Amino acid sequence: MTTTAPAVTDTTAIDWIARARRVGETLRPGVASRDRSGEISLAAFDLLRESGLSAALVPAEFGGGGVTHREMGEILRELGRHDPSTAVAFAMHTHLVAAQVWRHNHGIDAAPLFAKVVAGAILVSTGASDWVGSNGRAERVDGGYRVHARKAPASGCEAGTVLVTSVRWDDAPDGPQVLHCAIPFAAHGVRIERTWDTLGLRATGSHTVVLEDVFVPDAAVSLTRPATVWPPLLNVVLGAAMPLVMAAYLGIADGAVDLATTLAAGRADAPTVQMAGEMATAHTTAGDLVDAMFAASENLRFANTDQHASRTLSRKTAAADALVRTVRSAIETVGGLGYSRTCELEMRYRDVHGCLFHPLPRAKQTHFTGRVLLGRSPIA
Repeated sequence: MTTTAPAVTDTTAIDWIARARRVGETLRPGVASRDRSGEISLAAFDLLRESGLSAALVPAEFGGGGVTHREMGEILRELGRHDPSTAVAFAMHTHLVAAQVWRHNHGIDAAPLFAKVVAGAILVSTGASDWVGSNGRAERVDGGYRVHARKAPASGCEAGTVLVTSVRWDDAPDGPQVLHCAIPFAAHGVRIERTWDTLGLRATGSHTVVLEDVFVPDAAVSLTRPATVWPPLLNVVLGAAMPLVMAAYLGIADGAVDLATTLAAGRADAPTVQMAGEMATAHTTAGDLVDAMFAASENLRFANTDQHASRTLSRKTAAADALVRTVRSAIETVGGLGYSRTCELEMRYRDVHGCLFHPLPRAKQTHFTGRVLLGRSPIA
């Protein structure tokens, strides 16, 4: 059920980080239980709507919070300190909003989607699995398409209202195409299979969305493009999304550092001091890399180029390494307690590894970056 987000009238008077902190503190008591059960917190998304956080990135003139790209990252970072799974799932919604803000900043109408988000819609992305070629099957019919597909992972899908996805259209007149479209979860033929059972981020609800003979009207198709050619759209998505996604993971690492520092307080033995220093160094490196990603985004006014996408992805890979190293060092700083499931560090160590699998994983990223550096298309 969609709850209408509150209208925001004076965005300059709002302390958005304090709001995120209050939401996070409310959710924190149930985090360990949800990690064990694998159940997403639907109440968390109600809180995100009610607090205005779900529409914080929408420009103020469209009824949203009007926060900057960097400020949205700080909101996700704060949530990650308290509830890693909710922060990462929520990042999937916010990055889709960010891509629309980029479009708005470049003179493209994004008002219809902004209106949905301000009214309380939660957007769910399938982009990580779709990538360039997408999957599924689209059939042309009068007034639109009939689509069939399985989309996984789709983080937050149980809390979602709109699926932002793509489907392959192999029988297009000009050769295989990809249709980008938005599909309401309430549409006939949309269902969720509970397939998410993982090492970490167990409560993100990143299940499989199944599309069975779903009608997608022409008006819901935002873009039709060749299936085998690198689309500039993905440069926009990467530049908008990756800083936000990595900010959520930085919050996971923040929480690990805070806990390790507290648990190791008063210890002065050389190994503990050494590991604490390594933890701090990795944490600083991760923070600086995420900061550089936001600086380069120019508050969602960056140029749509392969080079910008490549630099964003390079920083993402380096930040992921530093984040994993941070939480691993936190466990080593604390010692054996950090390896126990009675200690939150164990959960955070599992959760932080999720950052390795967002586009693009290391091997694909270095191939992408190498091709761009040598003046080629990002994909062969």
